Amino acid sequence: MNPARPTWRSAGRTQRGQSRPRNEDALLDCPQGGCWAVADGMGGHRHGDLASEWVISSLASLSAQGSLDQRVDAVRQRLQGVNRRLADARRTGSATMGSTVVTLLLDNGRAACVWAGDSRCYLWREQRLYQLSRDHSLLQRLMDEGQLSATQARAHPDARALTRAIGAHASLRLEVLELRTRPGDIFLLCSDGLYQALSHVQLGLALSAGGPQQVVERLFASALRAPARDDLTAIVVHS
Repeated sequence: MNPARPTWRSAGRTQRGQSRPRNEDALLDCPQGGCWAVADGMGGHRHGDLASEWVISSLASLSAQGSLDQRVDAVRQRLQGVNRRLADARRTGSATMGSTVVTLLLDNGRAACVWAGDSRCYLWREQRLYQLSRDHSLLQRLMDEGQLSATQARAHPDARALTRAIGAHASLRLEVLELRTRPGDIFLLCSDGLYQALSHVQLGLALSAGGPQQVVERLFASALRAPARDDLTAIVVHS
């Protein structure tokens, strides 16, 4: 039997962007199980909303039992299963379906972030903002390889193209980052529609605004000051 887990406080919100006929983002906010996730259906493909819902549904049924390592393995298995399901749909002649995902697991002083794509996980610790996940995008690859400066890479016509996503390829490579948590840590999971609308300074100001619901409301208020073309999704977790 696992020792009693602390109760984490969290809040989440998702909203359709003005350029979309439907919201292709989805979220999982499960503090009682120490599990949170954001999925963003791949723009430009049919059924992006269905792909993101499949991702979240697969994670929503995860057991809260077991060690953090066991739960990370379970997340991997579930996401690999969704990837196979989306690949099967593509082989049978359906349109390409895909989704990003970023998942956060917390358990007894440890955290694990599992992701594919460009939805992000941030950590707000001691008044500093850290980006825990690393985008799986052409933009990030161009900058990593030193081919282009950050400004030049952002201007590339395919800069937002993803290099990894659920359903994008028959073989799925997930990335995992683990760390020790500290009292007062605040985590932010979000889709690209939210973080592209806000600077790191704005993200930090919002994350220091108070409880999870207050932070979510401030993030959306800041992002919606300009027309939100893309869907917006955020989950804030106080450990």
